[in-house]
Amino acid sequence: MAMQKPQDYDAFLDLLHQAVYEVDELRACIEDDPEEMERYVPFLDHLDAQLRQLFEEARQGMLKGFGQGEDLSYMPLFVRFERDIPFRELLRTLNAAYREGL
Repeated sequence: MAMQKPQDYDAFLDLLHQAVYEVDELRACIEDDPEEMERYVPFLDHLDAQLRQLFEEARQGMLKGFGQGEDLSYMPLFVRFERDIPFRELLRTLNAAYREGL
C-alpha cells in the first residue's frame, strides 16, 4: 500500500525525520545479530548519513529543488538496495514528493 504524499513542507519534514528514526531503529534491531548485520552493512551507514544531511538541510530551509523533477541524493543507493530496506515505501514517498513537488 502506497503512503500518502505529504501535503506541505512540515509534513515532508516530519516524514524525513521518520526516515532518520527508521534507520536508527533498524540499526538497533540488527546490532546483536551478525547475520542480519551483513545484509544491511553495504548501505546502512551511507543511507543514514544522506538522510541526516537531507533532514538538516530541510530543517534549516536549505533544501532546494522541490518539484523540479530531480531525485533526492539517496536514490542511487535506494535503487541498488531497495529490496533490503524495510522502510522503502517511506523513502519512495519522500522522493516522489520532492521530485513532483508538494
